[in-house]
Amino acid sequence: MAITRKRKEELVAQYVDMLGKSDAVFVAEYTGMSVKTMETLRKEARKANGAVFVAKNTLLRIALEQAGRPVPTNLLNQQVMATFSLGEAPALAKTLTEFAKKEEKLQVKGGVFGYDLLTADQVKALADMPSLDQLRGQLLGILSAPARNIASVVAGGIRQVVNVIDAYAKKDEASAAA
Repeated sequence: MAITRKRKEELVAQYVDMLGKSDAVFVAEYTGMSVKTMETLRKEARKANGAVFVAKNTLLRIALEQAGRPVPTNLLNQQVMATFSLGEAPALAKTLTEFAKKEEKLQVKGGVFGYDLLTADQVKALADMPSLDQLRGQLLGILSAPARNIASVVAGGIRQVVNVIDAYAKKDEASAAA
């Protein structure tokens, strides 16, 4: 069934809007996937703050051009879906790559991250990155380690002084009692 010119313009506008809200778009081939599986993928993507669209290659190319993003022409063939990252790009990349491991009909082909083109291997590498919360925790641990060490050294010195004073106090009590 042919899409009207008006509907094509609406889709391009929708893709451009999504590109404006997202810092990454991943392209995957989904030939042969069932509707039920596609809905499961959409739910998983929403959990990762992403949106999945079955895209016409030409319309996605036009939207990328209008948004000023590079066009991965080598990826825009066959039946492709575009997944837009509305939050953390690594979280959506991880969702896609893990889903592709379970569903062999889904093949992550690459994408656009900011203004850079990504290959399938680069998307997988992005998926292996820790989440933003994990990175914050690691950074906090690195930053707090020196302070924790200083506090431990200071507390150790104070503890030694208290032990020496306590020993003298006990010695004086013992000599006074005798």
